[in-house]
Amino acid sequence: MSEKLSVKATKLKKEKPVGLELKKIKTRTTNIVEISVVIPIFNEQENVDQLSERLLKTMDAIKKRYEVIFVDDGSSDKTSTKLRSLFKRRSDVIRVIMFNGNYGQYIAILAGFEHVRGNVVVTLDADLQNLPEEIPILLGKIDEGYDLVGGYRMKRQDNFFRTYASKMVNHIRASATGIIMKDHGCMLRAYKRFIIDEVVKTRETSTFITALAQKFAGNPIDIPVTHVERKAGDSKYNLYKLIRIAFDLLTGFSLIPLQVFTIIGMVISSASGIYFFVELFKKIIGNHHGYGLHFAFVFLLLSVIILGVGLLGEYLGRAYFAVCEHPRFVIREILEKEE
Repeated sequence: MSEKLSVKATKLKKEKPVGLELKKIKTRTTNIVEISVVIPIFNEQENVDQLSERLLKTMDAIKKRYEVIFVDDGSSDKTSTKLRSLFKRRSDVIRVIMFNGNYGQYIAILAGFEHVRGNVVVTLDADLQNLPEEIPILLGKIDEGYDLVGGYRMKRQDNFFRTYASKMVNHIRASATGIIMKDHGCMLRAYKRFIIDEVVKTRETSTFITALAQKFAGNPIDIPVTHVERKAGDSKYNLYKLIRIAFDLLTGFSLIPLQVFTIIGMVISSASGIYFFVELFKKIIGNHHGYGLHFAFVFLLLSVIILGVGLLGEYLGRAYFAVCEHPRFVIREILEKEE
């Protein structure tokens, strides 16, 4: 009996340190930064000072350890200089990633995602159309158990074209991809870290972050956020970029464009067959005049073929860049305080 007890006691002694060791490992690997704020920035010299002042005041009041990562997307004005000065003043929380060229907003956000340390990641545009002061609202929703909190802009202050072009792209995205969110263009969003890690693993050259993150989220929520008119600087989005976003959404998340094109091809082929037999019948009965209709029909077929080649090119281009594994961006310099 005593031998059995001594054996049991020995086993307990061996098991206890294992549990303590696992706890130590967990403590060691836990990130000491709780919140990371990622801000892509391009030629926003007029907004840097006010943005940083308001953002740091908001984040300091939260009383949690945080970091702010500015990703300078190849700015050609004084934005880089202002970010250097900001880093010198607040190197305890500010980190700056500087690209060697302009790669675009989503690529800049991805670069920030690859360097975050926080367990919760917040994204924010640098134009101050979304308010830094509303970040605590998003973080409150994360604390409630949501893993993605997306802001949607109430009473948008953009021009008519931007507002309704965005609504149209939202509608196309929801219909073609099945990804449901109220406003994919709003960058005031908060994510739990595991979603960011999955987004980073995606090695696509054209990554539509908001839609991709929505796919990875298990418990997302959309909340209304304030949207104000841009006070300084110019919008970086033009017609081409908005069209580019629509193509990225369609070709990156759905095969519907190819499927629709296949259906169109089948319909036109059927119509062509009927048209051929109608013209053949007219020829037989001697009621055939001119070739204008023939040319119109040929031009229609050519336009459809060109459209199809363009869609195929979109998919093949994405596959080509994925196979080549070209770097999505090149970092010129990183400003950060050494741990």
